[in-house]
Amino acid sequence: MKSKLFTLLLLFSPLLAHADEDVAHASSPDGRITVTLDLNGEGRVGYKVSRDGKPVIGDSRMGFLLRNGEELLRNFKLESQTARSVDETWDQPWGERLHTRNHYNELVATFVETGRGKRKFDVVFRVFDDGLGFRYSFPKQPNLGRMEIVDEVTEFDIVRTATALWEPAGEWNRYEYLYNKTPLNQLSQAHTPMTMKTDDGLYLSIHEAALVDYASMWLRRVDGQRLKARLAPGGTQPASVIRETPFATPWRTIEIADRAGGLVESSLILNLNDPNVLGDVSWFKPSKYVGVWWSMHLDQQSWATGPKHAATTDNTRRYIDFAAANGFRGVLVEGWNPGWDGDWFANGWNFDFTKATPDFDIEALSKYAAAKGVHLIGHHENGCAVSHYMSQLDAALDLDQRLGIDQVKTGHVCDAGQIERQDVANGPVTREWHDGQWMSNVHLQVVKEAAKRHIAINPHEPIKDTGLRRTYPNWISREGARGMEYNAWGSPPNPPEHEINLVFTRMLAGPMDYTPGVLSLTGRGGQEIQSTIARQLALYVTIYSPIQMAADLPEHYAQHMDAFQFIRDVPTDWQDTRMVNGEIGEYVTIARKARGSDDWYLGSMSDRNARTLKVPLSFLDAGKKYRAEIYRDGAGADWHGAARFKFAKETRTVTAKDVLDLWLAGGGGAAIRFVALK
Repeated sequence: MKSKLFTLLLLFSPLLAHADEDVAHASSPDGRITVTLDLNGEGRVGYKVSRDGKPVIGDSRMGFLLRNGEELLRNFKLESQTARSVDETWDQPWGERLHTRNHYNELVATFVETGRGKRKFDVVFRVFDDGLGFRYSFPKQPNLGRMEIVDEVTEFDIVRTATALWEPAGEWNRYEYLYNKTPLNQLSQAHTPMTMKTDDGLYLSIHEAALVDYASMWLRRVDGQRLKARLAPGGTQPASVIRETPFATPWRTIEIADRAGGLVESSLILNLNDPNVLGDVSWFKPSKYVGVWWSMHLDQQSWATGPKHAATTDNTRRYIDFAAANGFRGVLVEGWNPGWDGDWFANGWNFDFTKATPDFDIEALSKYAAAKGVHLIGHHENGCAVSHYMSQLDAALDLDQRLGIDQVKTGHVCDAGQIERQDVANGPVTREWHDGQWMSNVHLQVVKEAAKRHIAINPHEPIKDTGLRRTYPNWISREGARGMEYNAWGSPPNPPEHEINLVFTRMLAGPMDYTPGVLSLTGRGGQEIQSTIARQLALYVTIYSPIQMAADLPEHYAQHMDAFQFIRDVPTDWQDTRMVNGEIGEYVTIARKARGSDDWYLGSMSDRNARTLKVPLSFLDAGKKYRAEIYRDGAGADWHGAARFKFAKETRTVTAKDVLDLWLAGGGGAAIRFVALK
């Protein structure tokens, strides 16, 4: 009998050694989402997530690979745990809504090594009704000082069969790709936010929050539907992240919703960021702007000096006059400074950010604009010579402050992994990634220095948005996706589903400076923009940014004054936002209430298929009547050929009890202004 028992123990000992032990739990305030922390037989920390008692994230391991020490993976035990609940409301100084509820249950679990190292770390989970965030926190300790993190062994094992919407990470074109829609088990390596829909109708999005002094997280599929964090490479430094304890990592986030719109309405990313540290930021004014920009993408004018130079004094005055006449606050001017002549792409060492070209009188233009209630918007393209730019940063921002330039668009144009870093003057030039730790710190330094001078920052070719606009509200927008300029010269141009995909992916991270409103619907060499006129108007509501460009040429707006009226009217700051309906890659309808007003605005877009949507107006204030100014696709409209220009405008009286039947052309859309009637 004893020998048989011994044999059975030998047979099952490998299973017993690796059995998981649940050691801590946390649930959402409504009790639907539960996180369980466990230790397996090797002492490896893991977590899993369920919703309504059904698994969502399977057993997923946690830990780190270090260059300067043993891996932080095995031989851990739970030392202690604490819990708390938070329910508060905070106000955004500008944003998609004024009031934001921050309601979560928090678990802090401390794990310590059982071996000789005795190293320890905390895992902090915050569980909301619409998802969760977790981060690692390393206290100061004798055996864990400087950490050279080669990679983070954080897993996301997606249990339910799912389809993913994703763009590749680690490739040359940064974040500027069309999205792939594939089975999750065909994903290779993706940027976040990465969005999924399970076969049983659950919507998930994985991203990160509060990315500070750390490398961006990519997602690499390991096997099946198991994803693993991969940190953007370190470039010059020997590891992706180098930090001294104590410190905390960014939050790893998982949004969970029953409908696609639940992802869009979530404030989870913002809530995981620290509150505003700048104090009163009323000096930033959400607004619309025009600019010396689209004509260069059309190749009618140039950034370089010479006969085609766009940034001249006379041309800029024309745009200032146009802005003043139409109620736009800003005028963006690109190509205003030396450095654009010749080969500037990824070759920005000749840029000077402290003086203008001879044909651009920046002093006189600043005064001319101010007299008309208009502000010039600065442009700091560095061609990826980032250290060269940073050496001029203080002087450049001082110039902007003196001239009343209170917004600056920065640019970092080069291929991914080719950011140029020079730590000492005349020292070697080395290369970094756009989303590595070094650039994470560079972007934040620019934002902080700009804030001292009451200047707002809008980076292009940026590091991805992780909600830091809550902490630094002068970080107002950014690019970080395939924008409107691809419609001028891209091959192919953005297809009709692209902007809908953005709503459910890139826009979950934060505002995007997409530069909408090209009513001419034509790019370089006659290339057709795959959109209708009404859809261009809808973009002002569906693609959120506190700064919105009227990107087309003034003479093109003169040809479409009926549609242009909506661009003149639509605000850029909102009291509330509602996702009326939507499906990933197919269609989307969003309603927003103007801040400081009773008026609402609605934008709706369809993919390349025409459809009729039922749009309940229950978001309108009960008991009020509204004049609905409807800008829609005309009969026979479509996303290609002359049908792109078929457009209709109508007016009717509505209330919150009404339901609109909204017909959208293939590649089309609709924009509605609801004016509250007294």
